[in-house]
Amino acid sequence: MSTIIAIDHGNSAVKTEHFEFVSGLSEHLVRPPLAEDIIEYGGKYYTLSSSRIAYKRDKTRDDRFFILSLFAIAKELVETQENPMFESITLAVGLPPEHYGTGREGFAKYLGRGGTVSFAYNGSPITLIIEDVFVYPQAFAAVATRADRLRVLPRVFVIDIGGMTTDVLLLRNGRPDLQFCRSLETGIITMQNALIGKVNSLYDMTVEDEHIAAVLQSKDTILPEEVQTTIRTACKQHAENILDKLRELQVDLRSNPAIFIGGGSILLRPFIESSELVAQADFVPEINANALGYKLLAQSQLKRNLG
Repeated sequence: MSTIIAIDHGNSAVKTEHFEFVSGLSEHLVRPPLAEDIIEYGGKYYTLSSSRIAYKRDKTRDDRFFILSLFAIAKELVETQENPMFESITLAVGLPPEHYGTGREGFAKYLGRGGTVSFAYNGSPITLIIEDVFVYPQAFAAVATRADRLRVLPRVFVIDIGGMTTDVLLLRNGRPDLQFCRSLETGIITMQNALIGKVNSLYDMTVEDEHIAAVLQSKDTILPEEVQTTIRTACKQHAENILDKLRELQVDLRSNPAIFIGGGSILLRPFIESSELVAQADFVPEINANALGYKLLAQSQLKRNLG
């Protein structure tokens, strides 16, 4: 059986079983001398960047998310093997439920690259034989480990608050209803961008995403209390706006249980739990829950194929 590499291609971050890094990339014509992580592919050099790629609904329009995939694959192979040089792999990835039906074949072809890919990672050559690319619905994958519990519930909404979008999937007795998928461009990036501008305007102060996360997670910060209050108030309002828009799309969380996943859900959890628009909410705390789910689903699929 080939090695399964599961990748969650988020707009904010790429997540695998063991790693998370910003969905940002820098291209170089010559090898950068001080970089720690370097991919050489197609005659160019690439390094990871802290500046994320601008939101792309269709990630297959250029090679950047493919190169990010090479970083994810290389990191996972180095984590599990001393010197990977020639590896047969199966990729397990996902798409938002709303885009899954129309986009899965194109995404699989984009990542599969005809079956063989050669590149170098930190100077070491790696040749991949990509045997399969399995594409699964995001959100469903993140709750795959809870399948037995979900089968007894007639209706559950899985809500993934990610970097740029909030994606909703309806589960009926544990099975995804792909006829009922909703997606809103109300992810955590839109909130952070608006809040950074607001703090700069009100206090003539520059804050970054990390400052906002620190305040919401009650971590140590030297930000003035009034700035922290502004951040909390704006984030609470953003959470309420998400819930209001979901209700308009017939996602009523006062009459249906919900499972929240994604980095945005983790940050906004206190405001979601305290909202009158949510009757019963569960949270998946693992930031890489989709990637873990992709791997679990791929393992099951490969066993069925062999059996």
